[in-house]
Amino acid sequence: MTREQLTAMYMEYLTAEGFLPRIDADGDVAFKFEGGNYVLMIADNDPEYFRLAYPGFWAIENEEERIRVHQSALQACIDIKVTKVYPVANDTWAAVEMFCNPPEHFKSVFMRSLRAIKAGVDSFRKHMHAQN
Repeated sequence: MTREQLTAMYMEYLTAEGFLPRIDADGDVAFKFEGGNYVLMIADNDPEYFRLAYPGFWAIENEEERIRVHQSALQACIDIKVTKVYPVANDTWAAVEMFCNPPEHFKSVFMRSLRAIKAGVDSFRKHMHAQN
């Protein structure tokens, strides 16, 4: 499957599920869910690679907080199956990544992936607030 075919498949699926997808500046498929901005990131050389990300959900304001972000992100990854939480520059991201063969199989895990990201973010926030 080409990038264009993956993009079209993601756009069609999201539209059918009631989302309002758009192509972002990087050529990935962006959409909103429960107030957050999510992205289906497309790997040009690996059509079976499915990556759903929730970028920039927690800003890192200083180096002291960065340490807490690392600790809370690690704990969230331990707490929640499949979900990755990690710092990117001065922000914190959450994502679900997996291989779907064929790529169309993403449809069977999409909603569960969104729920897993939400659970990972909730876990991360709980640990951040517990460190205050």
